[in-house]
Amino acid sequence: MTAQIAKPKLALTFILATVTLDAIGIGLIFPVMPDLIREVTGNDLSHAALWGGVLSTSFAVMQFLFGPVLGSLSDRFGRRPVLLISLVVMVADYLVMAMAHTIWLLLAARLVAGITAATYSTATAFIADITAPEQRGARFGLIGAGFGIGFVLGPLIGGLLAGIDTRAPFYAAAALAAANLVFGALILPETVTAANRRPFALSRANPLGALMAVGRLPGVRLTLTCFLILGIAMNVYPSIWAYYGQARFGWDSTMVGISLAVYGISFAIGQAVLVGPLIRRFGEHRAAHYGMWVDVITLAGLGFVTSPTLALMLTPVTALGGVVTPALQALASRAAPANAQGEVQGVLSSINAIAMITSPLIMTTTFAAFTAPDAPIYAPGAPFLLASVLMMVCLALHVFGPRAPGGAKG
Repeated sequence: MTAQIAKPKLALTFILATVTLDAIGIGLIFPVMPDLIREVTGNDLSHAALWGGVLSTSFAVMQFLFGPVLGSLSDRFGRRPVLLISLVVMVADYLVMAMAHTIWLLLAARLVAGITAATYSTATAFIADITAPEQRGARFGLIGAGFGIGFVLGPLIGGLLAGIDTRAPFYAAAALAAANLVFGALILPETVTAANRRPFALSRANPLGALMAVGRLPGVRLTLTCFLILGIAMNVYPSIWAYYGQARFGWDSTMVGISLAVYGISFAIGQAVLVGPLIRRFGEHRAAHYGMWVDVITLAGLGFVTSPTLALMLTPVTALGGVVTPALQALASRAAPANAQGEVQGVLSSINAIAMITSPLIMTTTFAAFTAPDAPIYAPGAPFLLASVLMMVCLALHVFGPRAPGGAKG
């Protein structure tokens, strides 16, 4: 049963604004992080890169640990307080980063940011609360579009602000989060009621306990496995794209930025425009099936292509594969009872965090092995070929394994 709220459009606008501003806030600080780390450590760029890896991994680890916690807390105390309190912490966190003068304070801030970023699970649970099961895939696609827009705008704005001062992007991110906090405090309703409220249990709030509990739902274990493989494969883009562009095509940082913007815009449009119609036409299971085929083909294409023009032409096509994530989210959401939507989305958030931790290690190692001076075969596209193989495994599991409820077209 979906919750009935007085102003569903305003509430949906807030949720989409939250995930978009989260992505903008993350993207804002991308261009300035190397300079900020060098500033607070006094070291060179290579050492700054090592610290950057530590900060990124710490962020993802916190997402893994706290996704189910925040999801379960929202099942017990409601989506509204969890989202608003997380925004308060997020504002404070950006301000701390803006004023930090030691690497340890930056590390502490990234740990806290990883916790508050786990509000994604609460936001998607809110969507599940107010949306009929057959429409959830399309709504989850809108969340993906918000992230795509944020990751395009964030680095662009951050790069401009960094020209003013290395701390300016952090103050801007804090201001955006504060504005969204005020908006949410004014209009966000509560969707957890006595009918779908569930007691908080620590055994289910930790990632392993939540994973085991959700994995017992009919057909969901395979969906979770596909979600993990998908995450590892598709994180090939942020993991090696800049290195791949330079090694394969000789792109400079400007061209890399343009190509990433093309990808982000294409992804956002695909999530906003294509996901809903595809899921309505084919159902979640078949839409994910077709999207996986697109991923297999486009990833293989990027693995073999040698023309920069063809690579840029392939990039918008990848948007068609963007249906897979919201379709799998919708399948998992359908299988869960109304009082466990936060838990399910928290588990998906943790699985995505695992992919964010492991994929960069796998993909950069593969890239290094096939671009080193003594490499037996020079193949900068090898990580994309590996990702294509992973998507073939995901496709086989999805097609031949047991289905979660609601997978067929209704």
